[in-house]
Amino acid sequence: MKTQNVRPLWAIASDIRKDWKKVNYAAKPYLEAMAGLESIQDTFGYDNARGIVMYFLGNAHAWRGEKAKEIKKELKGMLK
Repeated sequence: MKTQNVRPLWAIASDIRKDWKKVNYAAKPYLEAMAGLESIQDTFGYDNARGIVMYFLGNAHAWRGEKAKEIKKELKGMLK
């Protein structure tokens, strides 16, 4: 298994907020939850981080651009 530097989810959420000025209403609760998470193994209330990231990605189709592409790829990599 390849080791890689994995950024904390709260740091990724911070970068998303900086780039995505008008966050889609459907993605917003998942982005807010990600801001309180460290890793993909964490939980937020009764929800696990893996599900939160998947739902965020499912609702982030309106977020576009190079930064969006880069961060979505990073998040998808965490799900593998």
